[in-house]
Amino acid sequence: MTDPTTDHTGRAGDPGGPRAALEALRTEIAKAVVGQDAAVTGLVVALLCRGHVLLEGVPGVAKTLLVRALAAALEAGTKRVQFTPDLMPSDVTGSLVYDARTAEFSFQPGPVFTNLLLADEINRTPPKTQSSLLEAMEERQVTVDGTPRPLPEPFLVAATQNPVEYEGTYPLPEAQLDRFLLKLTVPLPSRQDEIDVLTRHAAGFDPRDLRAAGVRPVADAADLEAARAEVAATTVHPGITAYVVDICRATRESPSLALGVSPRGATALLATSRAWAWLTGRDYVTPDDVKALALPTLRHRVQLRPEAEMEGVTTDSVINAVLAHVPVPR
Repeated sequence: MTDPTTDHTGRAGDPGGPRAALEALRTEIAKAVVGQDAAVTGLVVALLCRGHVLLEGVPGVAKTLLVRALAAALEAGTKRVQFTPDLMPSDVTGSLVYDARTAEFSFQPGPVFTNLLLADEINRTPPKTQSSLLEAMEERQVTVDGTPRPLPEPFLVAATQNPVEYEGTYPLPEAQLDRFLLKLTVPLPSRQDEIDVLTRHAAGFDPRDLRAAGVRPVADAADLEAARAEVAATTVHPGITAYVVDICRATRESPSLALGVSPRGATALLATSRAWAWLTGRDYVTPDDVKALALPTLRHRVQLRPEAEMEGVTTDSVINAVLAHVPVPR
């Protein structure tokens, strides 16, 4: 019997509008990735906000699979770049190539010209190459030989890094970290989730063949654009705006931090809170929405003082302390 929610192309139908399509996106990714619901939701929030994501986790926790599954479920193009010490900026953005037949230079696009760019182990390449993504992430274009070239829409950079291996790495500078909308930690799975992973592999699951795993396109660029329009219409009470500002200003006054959240960070927190409110089925933002997105939105935008770091203080603990002390609007 034919599934009535699936059209002739094999893409799931969308009887509930863009929110149903985005919910289906999260469900579809779960067919390939077990136990990383927070990271999946973070990627969807980033798409809604036209932002980028930094995924941090030890090797083997499905960071790459997560992005590939998102691209397969979103019906979007994806490319992967393995960042290495010898990678050059032109290997990411593209370059001018001489054509002997026409005696002219033509532009050869790099892998950044895609919808979802997986920048694998971004901290393994020198700052010169890391910075090649700055214009792409902020302006959504690449300038080569003085000519700006727009990137496709949607466009999301999902960069990964290993938090425990520092030899031969180049930590991202604050200016580049600030370009990421969210920093998502991808933890080791729980015991039951790990059992589920092994059970799937024993049953023949191949992470390199997502179609065989049942991952199908359930949303497209039109669904995403309609969803973004609805997110933009989500109501933000002036008290919520002030609450976001108070949280960010409190980080600048924290004795544990050398660098607090910038106004760009405050804007990001407001945007992610709106997207989360919309995803949960509301057309208005609550203080709980702000609290839910504060850690992933702000943890990479603050810098600990050396003495606080030596005492075992973490950015997450500082932000949690700020959330506990800033008055919540009624």
